[in-house]
Amino acid sequence: MIQSTLLRAADYPRMPWKNGGGSTEEITRDSGTGLEGFGWRLSIADIGESGGFSSFAGYQRIITVLQGAGMQLSVDGQEGRPLLPFDPFAFSGASQVSCNLLGGAIRDFNLIYSPERYLARLQWFDGQQRFFTQAHTVLVFSAAEQAWVDVTGATVQALGRFDCLRLDGNAGLLEMALDGHCCVIELTAL
Repeated sequence: MIQSTLLRAADYPRMPWKNGGGSTEEITRDSGTGLEGFGWRLSIADIGESGGFSSFAGYQRIITVLQGAGMQLSVDGQEGRPLLPFDPFAFSGASQVSCNLLGGAIRDFNLIYSPERYLARLQWFDGQQRFFTQAHTVLVFSAAEQAWVDVTGATVQALGRFDCLRLDGNAGLLEMALDGHCCVIELTAL
C-alpha cells in the first residue's frame, strides 16, 4: 500500500545551515533529526551572498537554482558552469564548495543523499508528462503556481508553488502523470 503525504511550503520548518552561514527550509527526509542521521533530505536554501557551502561527507548533493539570476560554483578549486534556474548540478558532499552569485540573492533546491544507502534520480519536467517508476519513494516538487499529480488508483493531487507530494511504499510499477513545472525524485534503498 502506497502512503501519500502532501507537504505544503508554508509548513516547512526552517533550520540553520551546518556552517552557520544561512538557513534552510526542510521539505522532507527519510529519518534522523537536525543535520545528522538522514539517508536523504530535500530542502530549499536562501543564499543572500556569495560564500562557502557546508560539508556533508559521505553524501551526494544535487542542487538547482529556483529563483534569482543564478550562481557559479567552485568545487574543489575547479570553476563550474554558471548554474541558471532549473539547471541541476551534482557534486560530492565532501567537496570544498563556494558559490559566486550572478546577480543577487537566490533560492535553491537541494537533494542530499547517501549513495551507499540509496539509489537516487532527479529530473525536471515541464508540461504534461506520463511515466512509470519502481522507486520505493517518489517525491514530486512543484516549481509552478499550480501543478497536478495523478497516481494510478489515487486521488489527483493539486500542488502549489514549492509544495511537495511524497509517495512511500511503492513495491511495483507505479504509473504517474504530471501537469506543470515539477521535479521528480526517485529514491530506492540499497
